[in-house]
Amino acid sequence: MLFFSLIIVISIISAIMIFLVLIQSGKGGGLAGIAAGGATTQILGARQAPDILEKATWTLATLFIALCILTNFVIDNEQQQRSVIQQQTQQQTQQPLTPQPDAQPAQPDPASQTSPQDQN
Repeated sequence: MLFFSLIIVISIISAIMIFLVLIQSGKGGGLAGIAAGGATTQILGARQAPDILEKATWTLATLFIALCILTNFVIDNEQQQRSVIQQQTQQQTQQPLTPQPDAQPAQPDPASQTSPQDQN
């Protein structure tokens, strides 16, 4: 259960990181200039916005990597899924080798049967 909750948290962090990277203004202006029409500089200040976005990106990236490494230790090795071939091989080695009974009874050979007229 912990494994799946970590996967969900990692997915949310990655979605937020993607958003943060896209709104950062690079050398070409990026989506930050398109999204709010320059309103980000009015709200957060001219130089304050890139610093906050950059710090948030680095923090989320560090958290993302740490959770990915932690997820490897949470995986339960006892319940690893096996392939169908491995399952069949294990079942065959555990079952004793006994012949299976035929589903249909043996039919007598018609040539070996003698008719009442042949006996006379």
